[in-house]
Amino acid sequence: MKLYYAPGACSLAVHIGLHEVGARFQAVAVDLATHSIAGKGDYFDVSPRGYVPLLEFDDGSRHTEAAALLQYVADLDPTHALIGAPGSSRRLLVIEWLSFVSTELHRMFSPWLWHKETAESTLGTVREKLSARFAELDALLSDREYLAGDYSVADAYAFTIISWATYLSLPLTPYGHLQAYLRRVAARPAVQAALNAEKRGR
Repeated sequence: MKLYYAPGACSLAVHIGLHEVGARFQAVAVDLATHSIAGKGDYFDVSPRGYVPLLEFDDGSRHTEAAALLQYVADLDPTHALIGAPGSSRRLLVIEWLSFVSTELHRMFSPWLWHKETAESTLGTVREKLSARFAELDALLSDREYLAGDYSVADAYAFTIISWATYLSLPLTPYGHLQAYLRRVAARPAVQAALNAEKRGR
């Protein structure tokens, strides 16, 4: 199995998940600025959409979309510890949070805040919406350590996306519980393993 990723991109969540479940995989760095694969080829030949993450299986099939891939990766662990057993209330809750991160956080950050040509009025609206979501998460995390109770793949995804706030100069100082949550997730060995691997792959 291969994971195509770009350092610091949303693919980090899947990278974390693969380390969490102890999967055997090859990590392939993609330069999204040039759409090249570690300088060895055109990434569009692998992924016509040109974005990461992408998982390539041993049968040659290729799959994208972070929220979907995280569900697949979580199920590589037969205990389903990172997502919950099929049909369980925990699984529903984890998938609910995966969907929340995808639609309420990921799609707010990207593409709007990453593009210099985005109108200031749009930037203001996006920042307001993200502030409201950060406040919501801060309140939630005042009495629990992780989004769905126990740690899950939704936390790997949330950690990845919310961490973009640092690069985009969005202040997290008003959200003490959210900051503590990011530190908790960052301290996990699998998260550190993925982060270190991506630093080496730059």
